[in-house]
Amino acid sequence: MPREKETSAPDIAKARIIVIKRPRKAAHGHHGGAWKVAYADFVTAMMALFIVLWLMGADEETKKLVSSYFNNPSGPGKLTGTAAAGVGHAIELPKTDMHKLREKIQQAMMKVPNFSNLKDHVEITITSDGLRIELLESEAGVFFEQGKPVPSANGAELLRTLAHELGELPNDLLIEGHSDSKPFAGDGSYGNWELSTDRANSARRLMGANGLRPNQVAQVRGYADRQLRHPEDPESPSNRRISVIVQYMAGEEKKDAATKK
Repeated sequence: MPREKETSAPDIAKARIIVIKRPRKAAHGHHGGAWKVAYADFVTAMMALFIVLWLMGADEETKKLVSSYFNNPSGPGKLTGTAAAGVGHAIELPKTDMHKLREKIQQAMMKVPNFSNLKDHVEITITSDGLRIELLESEAGVFFEQGKPVPSANGAELLRTLAHELGELPNDLLIEGHSDSKPFAGDGSYGNWELSTDRANSARRLMGANGLRPNQVAQVRGYADRQLRHPEDPESPSNRRISVIVQYMAGEEKKDAATKK
């Protein structure tokens, strides 16, 4: 019988082809920034929720101030927002704190030149009407020229300082003029009524030109000698004075005049 042809080793190697397949790990796809947008929306919503909850628990005065600020956020003021046109303020206090205001005004006055000679003629008190700032005259005249409605250099400087401080407030002001009971020299056509009123109005004009808001002065009053500071001594020079009153805000609780200074 014919002998079968033997298969050589190289032929066997050629017949066995081994293919090794290694699976490739699929790379994770790029997720993008959508989650960041969703997270930012969530944080914003939570902040809005907390603001709403805070406003719901706030008093009516604070709600009114917040509302006024958003109605006019770009006004020139620096304190609390008000409903007054052109006055937008950053929220500082829900109520005007007259004690802190008095301290602030006292500190501002100390920067006025020659104030060491004027301080005994300035009195600041908290009354049922508001914060009363009184400039008291001497026999020779301190804040106004004697017998005239024209402010002296000291008076003008002090009134300008007051205007800069009070013009930042949302409160209205009253300005009063007072005289003593001495008859006014002259032919009778000009007397204490005219002098007290004219001095109050001169103070209004000067302060209005140096920092007060338009229409911040609610009233200008001249009392002559009808409201003496020293009724027991009607001719005392300190009865001659100018009073600037910072009124309480509408709806604000008035503080007792006997409040500790």
